[in-house]
Amino acid sequence: MITLIKRILIASVVYLTYALFGHAIANADINVNVDSSEIEQVTSVSQFKDVEPTDWAFQALQSLVERYACIAGYPNGTFRGNRALTRYEFAAGLNACLDRVNELIATSTSNAVTKEDFSKLQKLGEEFAAELATLRGKVDTLEAKTTELEANQFSTTTKLFGQAIFGIQGRSENSADLSPKDGIKETIDNGTKINVISNVQLTLLTQFKNRSFLVTGLQAGNGGTASFNAPRITNDTRLAYEGNTDNSLVLTDLNYRFLVGDKVAVIVGPAGVNPINTFRGANRIESAGKGPISAFAQRNPILAIGNGTGGLGFDWQMNKRISLQAVYTASKPADSSQNAGLFNGGNATGVQLNFAPTNNIDLALNYINSYSTTGFLGTGVGDDLLAYTPTSTSPLTTDAFGATASWQVNPKLTIGGWGGFTTSRIPGQSGSVKTNNWMAFLNFPDL
Repeated sequence: MITLIKRILIASVVYLTYALFGHAIANADINVNVDSSEIEQVTSVSQFKDVEPTDWAFQALQSLVERYACIAGYPNGTFRGNRALTRYEFAAGLNACLDRVNELIATSTSNAVTKEDFSKLQKLGEEFAAELATLRGKVDTLEAKTTELEANQFSTTTKLFGQAIFGIQGRSENSADLSPKDGIKETIDNGTKINVISNVQLTLLTQFKNRSFLVTGLQAGNGGTASFNAPRITNDTRLAYEGNTDNSLVLTDLNYRFLVGDKVAVIVGPAGVNPINTFRGANRIESAGKGPISAFAQRNPILAIGNGTGGLGFDWQMNKRISLQAVYTASKPADSSQNAGLFNGGNATGVQLNFAPTNNIDLALNYINSYSTTGFLGTGVGDDLLAYTPTSTSPLTTDAFGATASWQVNPKLTIGGWGGFTTSRIPGQSGSVKTNNWMAFLNFPDL
């Protein structure tokens, strides 16, 4: 309240001072220097011999003299209101009045604000309406720019995203032939009891700069389509959302992503760096929580070859319709044993070319070269054990090729499909193993 009163009093004094002296300054053709020793302080406007109640500035002078006591006269008892004054004299008079206002506020000896003050302030506002409107426009522009800057300013921020999935599954009995040459399905799948599956995923996105962020992913799950007592014969029945960790919290992602220029994004880290996380999915519905129930139906299986976790990748937006992604990933980058590590263990190198001829059509071509120390493709779906002997598994090198097409007919319907081909061989030996996969799909989002 004191601040408001102070502002009103100062504005009132400025207005009164301007009323007294502003006209003289505006119309002065000469500068008159007056010695301050010739000026005497007065306490009543009636002490001025040359001031009459009919003078146009009488009320302003009376207020400054009798209320604020900040106007002085000449020793001969005159005010000389019609004399031109210099800017220095105006500044000195204004300063004296402002000092007096501050003194009155500090000592609380004034009567604060009267209706007369508000009336004069209103008159002052009307007189300078055009200038105030201009200032208001400039202030509005500055406020808009400030709001924009505040909205786009950067501060280190961590956001949490998560999903929890619960499901019940069961399947009929089946068998598989692990030795296709004899044609006998000798292995029976007894994991047909109905069970509950749960999976919780948490993702932390931490921004240190406005063009980069750190991804930390955690997961805990229980149950699945296989158990210790009734193991799954193959991964054909694997569900998209299952990830059995016996309810232990495990680290699934730890990688840093940043922009290089305006068209290249880089991903690097010890976890969560693989073709699935680096390549853009042509199938727009791949999420474990919102996508297909089957793991095979999520994406082309060759994208999971190598079972990579840590490495380096990039995504290059070549133009509006074409992008290129590439990645190198190792399956055990933190392991320092003989057949492990960033380069000596299982690894995969992949590249993908994306083409979007229209806003509703996505096409992707993939190539992946991988090395497995255990003879597995590492896709996580289907029967991916390709190199096996009765006593041990063998290393395996693989070249994989794939293509995916997707057409979003409308927001409620997507048509697409993919095909994949792999050729694998045991290093140092003749012969190869070839596999292929294909799928056609209809997606009904939010059905």
